Amino acid sequence: MKYKYYFFDFDYTLVNSEKGIVECFLRTLEEFNIPAKPWDEIKLTIGMPMMEAIAQVTGLTDEGEKYQFLLAYKKYAAELMTANTHFFPDTIATLEKLKAEGCHVAIISTKTRHRIEEKFQQDGLTYLIDFIIGNEDTTASKPDPQGINMALQRTGAERKDVLYVGDSLYDAGAAKNARVDFAAVLTGNTSKEEFSPYPTVQIINNLSELQ
Repeated sequence: MKYKYYFFDFDYTLVNSEKGIVECFLRTLEEFNIPAKPWDEIKLTIGMPMMEAIAQVTGLTDEGEKYQFLLAYKKYAAELMTANTHFFPDTIATLEKLKAEGCHVAIISTKTRHRIEEKFQQDGLTYLIDFIIGNEDTTASKPDPQGINMALQRTGAERKDVLYVGDSLYDAGAAKNARVDFAAVLTGNTSKEEFSPYPTVQIINNLSELQ
């Protein structure tokens, strides 16, 4: 592999968590008596900072109301999220290849770290990941580079040796702001054309094409 350090987003990059996320939103909308949004509209928020996603789905503007919605959402996530999150077909083989070649592998996501850990633990795959930086570990969300910079500090990696892999413009922006190379994977909601304003070393259909 070309790089020594491979940092990944999680949702829509390593896993398809669409069903879990959308179901949590739908149940929380019902609890708050807010009209349901179409499935395809809700899934477009996957990868956004959570409070931004809540605002888009609910129309809420008050920070306190959005926080109360988040608390209710987390209640449903504890029940539904991991059970409805599935690795893409080539994720495990790709991570195993990276580890076999001596690469360092980490996840930097706007999802909560413990929820990501839960998925890897459930599937007995914790050995594939060196560490995870989730939204409880940072004070700024992508495209802010804070998460990637934290990973750089933790590993001591030089920026030229790092590739960040993600499916969204938030990921592309974070890599650009952190001054590390970026590979876009088209397993999310973002098209090849939408990535064109951002510097990318690869735009790939799935993780098996990663270099």
